[in-house]
Amino acid sequence: MIDKHTQSEKPGRKGRRLDWLIRLTVIPLLILAGAWFVTGMPGRSWSGPLPPLTDKEQRIHDNLERHVEALAGRIGERNVWRPEAMAAAAGYIRSTLEDAGYVVNVQPFTSRGQTVANIEAVLPGHAAAEEIIVVGAHYDSVAGCPGANDNASGVAALLELARLLAGTTLPRSVRFVAFANEEAPFFYGDEMGSNLYAAAALAQGERIEAMLSLETLGYYTDQPGSQLYPFPFSLFYPDTGNFIGFVGNLSSRSLVRQAVGAFRASTAFPSEGVAAPSGIEGIHWSDHWSFWEAGYPAIMVTDTAPFRYPHYHEASDTPQRLDYAGLARVTGGLAAVIEVLAAE
Repeated sequence: MIDKHTQSEKPGRKGRRLDWLIRLTVIPLLILAGAWFVTGMPGRSWSGPLPPLTDKEQRIHDNLERHVEALAGRIGERNVWRPEAMAAAAGYIRSTLEDAGYVVNVQPFTSRGQTVANIEAVLPGHAAAEEIIVVGAHYDSVAGCPGANDNASGVAALLELARLLAGTTLPRSVRFVAFANEEAPFFYGDEMGSNLYAAAALAQGERIEAMLSLETLGYYTDQPGSQLYPFPFSLFYPDTGNFIGFVGNLSSRSLVRQAVGAFRASTAFPSEGVAAPSGIEGIHWSDHWSFWEAGYPAIMVTDTAPFRYPHYHEASDTPQRLDYAGLARVTGGLAAVIEVLAAE
């Protein structure tokens, strides 16, 4: 005779076992799928020895070094508390863009009683001129810091990209913009240059299809253990800080993947990409945040700044700390990325 109590327990036990089996199978698959969605990128990152610089890359190298030395060496710390230096940096950027053949649009605004400005040069598009690619970098530095890597390196790359692409015929328009006031206390605020720029673009109904924020691009090392990450990215990325990173939020995932794919297809230099929730530490730390706020797809291109660079926001962030060969390779690769984005 079968005990009724035993009979009623057996199906329940089987159900619980099946439930746990499903969980043990499905949950890891969901975790893997989520990790791939955030970190999966097209192509393969370059590995192995780097080829010698080409003649073109050597010229980029020399120009980048000259720009960084002018901004972070000769001019030095530049922000609203050193208005003469801020104006000198703006003047250098403007004259360099004009020398490359651009008509420069200076967009002044008032901050802490001083006049500062965003500086814009436009490469007009042809078949789809109303569709816009913005390439931006902030030219201010944090107080007490000459800002060679943060962010003279990004501005130098911006100036070289403008020179490299000057006179080319692309379907979409490309805007090269040097932004004022990215550093604290202006970050996320009404006096942040990129925030003003993106808000004005939205108000005018402009079709910004992609924005690239060039942020702290100049430090690379082959030392193992040199690369740190916010949790849990150390599980998925290398511990050596020899790569350039492409960083976006989930809404900009397709742009991250497109940029990484174009870079890897054209450039012999290590690269990594991530499209993650914007609240994660570091994901939103630059001018691309302003364009997210306006609803535009935007990404940051970076050497990962404080997660790698030991002189971040220090007085020791000087021009001689940078790897200009690495920065030259990255800049050449970004020119190819912009051409792909502007051809869509």
